[in-house]
Amino acid sequence: MQGLDFKEGEVIATIAASPGRRILGIGSLWVLSLLVIYVGVVRPPEIGWQLFLFALGGGSIWIAEKMRRATALTLELTPEVLRDSSGAMVALTADIQSLDRGMFAFKPSNGFLLRLNTAGGRAWRPGLWWRLGNRVGVGGMTPGHQAKFMAEILSAMIAERSSD
Repeated sequence: MQGLDFKEGEVIATIAASPGRRILGIGSLWVLSLLVIYVGVVRPPEIGWQLFLFALGGGSIWIAEKMRRATALTLELTPEVLRDSSGAMVALTADIQSLDRGMFAFKPSNGFLLRLNTAGGRAWRPGLWWRLGNRVGVGGMTPGHQAKFMAEILSAMIAERSSD
């Protein structure tokens, strides 16, 4: 397959979280956390359950903040690497073994699943991407058309590499 001549370091495709989904997702987590904490304060059950409600509310606030920071970033695909805009490497393109966008794939919403040749460390950017062993999930709060475009480019890169 000829025609995939990209310059080194050139950003080929990007994925950014949708503003509407960010507001809905983060807002829902904040509402959940405030409601759970409110119930723990106003109608306190036994002390064990009250502590559980406070921990659940605090955990929801923590996840909402982690999601807010993660979805402020974008994913960038270059010929060498898939990375986020903070510089964190998601995967080397040469290390990508396969890509799965199927309906029954264990993948994020509006996204795709990458299988890598080597396992990397665990990482999680809620709403944007996650990595667990040799699997990377991309998507969540991302628009489907951006993820589909990036997946098509990656599929073409994998096909070109396997034909050589």
